[in-house]
Amino acid sequence: MKPLSATVRLQLHSDFSLDDAVPLVPYFARLGLSHVYASPILTARAGSRHGYDVVDPTRVNPELGGEAALERLVTALRQHGMGLILDTVSNHMAVGGADNPWWQSLLAWGRRSPYAEFFDIQWHSSDPLLAGQLLLPFLGNDYGLALQDGQIPLTFDAQTGVFEVAHHAHRFPICPLDYPRILEQVIDPRLHALAQRFAALSDATEPLAEAAPLHRELARLACAGAPLDTALAAFDSRTQAGFQRLHQLLERQSYRLASWRTAADDINWRRFFDINELGGLRVERAAVFEATHAKLFELIERGLVDGLRIDHIDGLADPRRYCRNLRRRVNGLLARRPLHAAVAHFPIYVEKILGAGEHLHRDWLTDGTTGYEFMNQVSLLQHDPAGEAPLSELWSSLSERPDFAEEVRIARHLVLNASLAGDCESVAQALLQVARDDLMTRDLTLGAIRRALQALVQHYPVYRTYFNACGRPAEDEGFFQQALEGARQSLGEADWPMLEHLQRWLGGQPWRQLPPGKPRKHLRHACVRFQQLTAPSAAKAVEDTAFYRSARLLSRNDVGFEAERFSAEPAEFHTQAQRRLRDFPDNLLATATHDHKRGEDCRARLAALSERAPWLASRVEHWRELAAPLRQTLDDGPAPSPGDELLLYQTLLGSWPLDLDLHDPDALRRYAARIGQWQQKALREAKLRSSWAAPNEAYEQACADYLDNLLLGAQNQQLRQSLHQSARLLDCPGALNGLVQCLLRLTTPGVPDLYQGNEYWDLSLVDPDNRQPVDYAARRSSLDDRAPLAELLANWRDGRIKQALIARVLDARQAHPALFQQGDYVPLPVLGRYANQVLAFARVSEGVRAIIVVPRLASALLGSASTPLIPAQNWDDTRLVLPFALSPANCLGLFGGVAVSPSRELKIRNVLAEFPVNVLIDHA
Repeated sequence: MKPLSATVRLQLHSDFSLDDAVPLVPYFARLGLSHVYASPILTARAGSRHGYDVVDPTRVNPELGGEAALERLVTALRQHGMGLILDTVSNHMAVGGADNPWWQSLLAWGRRSPYAEFFDIQWHSSDPLLAGQLLLPFLGNDYGLALQDGQIPLTFDAQTGVFEVAHHAHRFPICPLDYPRILEQVIDPRLHALAQRFAALSDATEPLAEAAPLHRELARLACAGAPLDTALAAFDSRTQAGFQRLHQLLERQSYRLASWRTAADDINWRRFFDINELGGLRVERAAVFEATHAKLFELIERGLVDGLRIDHIDGLADPRRYCRNLRRRVNGLLARRPLHAAVAHFPIYVEKILGAGEHLHRDWLTDGTTGYEFMNQVSLLQHDPAGEAPLSELWSSLSERPDFAEEVRIARHLVLNASLAGDCESVAQALLQVARDDLMTRDLTLGAIRRALQALVQHYPVYRTYFNACGRPAEDEGFFQQALEGARQSLGEADWPMLEHLQRWLGGQPWRQLPPGKPRKHLRHACVRFQQLTAPSAAKAVEDTAFYRSARLLSRNDVGFEAERFSAEPAEFHTQAQRRLRDFPDNLLATATHDHKRGEDCRARLAALSERAPWLASRVEHWRELAAPLRQTLDDGPAPSPGDELLLYQTLLGSWPLDLDLHDPDALRRYAARIGQWQQKALREAKLRSSWAAPNEAYEQACADYLDNLLLGAQNQQLRQSLHQSARLLDCPGALNGLVQCLLRLTTPGVPDLYQGNEYWDLSLVDPDNRQPVDYAARRSSLDDRAPLAELLANWRDGRIKQALIARVLDARQAHPALFQQGDYVPLPVLGRYANQVLAFARVSEGVRAIIVVPRLASALLGSASTPLIPAQNWDDTRLVLPFALSPANCLGLFGGVAVSPSRELKIRNVLAEFPVNVLIDHA
C-alpha cells in the first residue's frame, strides 16, 4: 500500500454508494491520490445524505451497499496500492423516529435498559415534571392539544408484538410492564393470561430477555384474531375516557412527550448542537466506547480501514482520553491485520476548529486536524490589508451592524437564551450544586451564577478548553483568562466575585484535590458540562449566525476562520507551515469540505475584491440605485435589508458561473434556483428578520422576488449586465488565486485533501449546493488527454488547468515522498519591485529540493489579461534569492522551464513565464 500522501473526500449516500466509487478508483490513482477519505459508512437514517445520523453502528449501511460493497471498494483500492480513511461519529447518534434500536430500548425500558447509560441524560431534573423522565420534544403541537386531537394514538405493531405511540415518523414504545393496563381493556382469557406474564416481568432478573417471547406470543395472538383493536379503541384520546387512559399510560413511561418548542429550555439530555434528532453519547464510558466502535475495530483488524477521522471531537466529555484510548485500541489491532493490508502507522484525525493562537494538543496522540486552520491561513495570505478599511466602512455604513467580534458576542447571548437555553441552564444548575457543597459558597444564588456563566461563555475566544483532573492545562490558561477579562468588562462590579468562583471551580481547583465523594463528582460534572456548552454555543453563534449577519467580505466567513482578522503577511504563513511540519507533519490540508460556506474557488474570487475595495463600493452604490424598484417596504423595514442586499451581491460575484450566458434563460433559471436556496438559508441562519424556528414568510418572499427579478426579469437587463461584467472582471484574478491556493495545499507540510470534484473549479455555496453530483466522466477524459499547458491556459475556464496542476504536483509527491512528507520548509526571500506580490519557499531533503513560487495580491499585475497568467514583463526586476545553488542540468520546472544562473537568483519573469505558478524540482 502507498504511504499516505494525498486524499480525496467522498460524500456517500444512496445515490452515490460504495459501489459507485469503485469504478472511480483507477482515476483517483492516476490523479496521484493515495487514499479515499469517505464520509461515515455505518448504518444511518434512511435517506441520509451525509451519514452523520447513525442509527446502528454495528452494521455497514445497506443503503451504501453494505459490507459486501465495502469489500469491493477496498479490493479495488488495493489493486492500485491505495487505502481507505473513514469518517466516524463518536459524539452522537440519530434519535427519534423508529429506527435506532438502542434508543427504542431506552424509551421502552427507561433505566432498566442496557442502553440507559449510553446516552447523555440527566435523569435527576430540577423540574418535578421530569423527575426520572426523559423529555421528548418531538411533537408538532403542545402535548395537551396533540393528545386531544388524536395526534399521538396508541398503536400496535403486529410484526414485533409491540405497543407504541405514533406521531408522524416517530414511534414511542410503551414499557412492557404497562401492557396489562392495555390488555385488560378487553375480555379475552388469552390476553388476560398474557397480561399477567407481562406484569410478572417487574420481578424478573432479566426482564428484557424474558419479555422477548411474550412479544412474540402477543404477535401470534394478534394474528390469531385476538381483539387488540378493541383494546386500542379504549385509549382513543379523542374521547373523554380515552384521553384520561392514554394520558395516565404515558405518565407512567420513562419519557415525557412534549412540543418541539420545549427543547430549547427544558431539554434534559445532550444533543448535537441544538438538533433534537441527534442525541449525545457517553463515549467516555468503556462499555459505550466498545459498543459504538466494535464494527470499526473489526473492519480495522480485517484490513478494510486504514485511517479514521473523528467528527466533532469537542462534543466529547474528555477528548484527550478518548483519542488516547482510540490510539491504544487501534495500535493493538494492527499486528492482527492481513499481511497485504499491513501498515506501519494508522492515521487518526480530529475535526477541530482552532481559534487564534490555539494549537492542537500533542498529547492526544493524533496525527492532526482535518485542516480548517490551513484554509484560514491561505485565505489570510490572499487578502490585501489595504482593502480592510474601505470594505469595513462599506459594510458598516450600509448595514449599520456592529463589528464581527461584537456580532459574535450578541449571537452567543442569543443562542444561550434560545436554542441552547436548556444546556446553559444545566451548567448553571451543576455549578449551583458545587456552590451548595461548600459552606463558604452555599449562599451564592442561581441568578448570579447564571449571569456570570453567560458572560464567560459569551467571551470565550476558542470553541472549548480541556480541563482534566489536574485542572486547566497550561495551553488553555490564556484563553480562559481572556474570557474572564471579557466577562468582567461586561458584568457589573457586584458580579465580579462570582467570576472568581468560576475561575476556581472551572479548572482552577483540580477535582482530584477533593476527597472522593459527591463534592468531587459534582465538580467534575460541572466542568464537563461547561466544556460541552462552549463548543456548540460557539458553533451556533459564529458559523450559524454571525457568518450570515456580517459581510465585510464573505471570503473571510468560513468554518475555522478568524473572521475578525482580514489578512496576514507571508511571514505568518511560513511560521505556521514550519510549526505544522514540526508538530503534525501529516495534518490534513483542506481548502474545501462538506461543511464549507463557499467553495474554494468562490472564496478565491471574493478575496480578489480586497484588492479593489473602492471599485466594489462604487459598484454596490450603482447596483442599489438600479435595484431600487425591486425593493419592497414591509412593516418591519425594507426588503431586502441593505445588509442582506450586500450579502447577495457578494454571493453573486463569488459564484457567478464562468460560462453563464445571459441570453440562456434556462441557465439563468438554474442559477437563480441555486442562489434562491442559499438566500433562504442565509436569511434564516442570520435570525434577524427570519429564522428556522419562526420563518418570516413575507420577508423571505420579498427577498426571493427581488432575486428572481434581478436575475430573470426582462426589465432589469441593465442591472444584470452590470453584475455580469463585474463578475467577469473577477474571473482571471479569482482563477489565479484558486491555482495558488491549490498549489499551496499540495506542497506545504501536511497531507493534501481534495474535496470530491474539485479538480475543476468550485464556485459552490453552502450545503446542499456543495454536494452536487460530480461529472467524473469529463474528469477522467481530461486527465487521459494530458493536454499541453498552452492549451489548458487558453481554455482555462473549463477547469482542466486546475486538474493538470493537481496531477503534476501529485506525481511529484509520489516520486519524492520523503521530500514532501518530511523535507525541511525553507522560506525564500524575494527582492525587487513586486517582492510583496510573491510567496516562495523550498522543501529540502537529502538529494532533492523543490522550489515553490506563487503570486499573491497580484490582480493589478494581471492587467487586462484574458487568462490567469501574469505577463512576464509585468514582473519587472522581481527576483527570488536562493540559499543554495541550482544545477542547470538537474533542475526541472513542472510548469515551464527556467534558466538557472550561478548568481543564486531566479527572475520571477522567467519562473512564471508559461504558467501562473511553478514548482522547480532540483536534484542536488
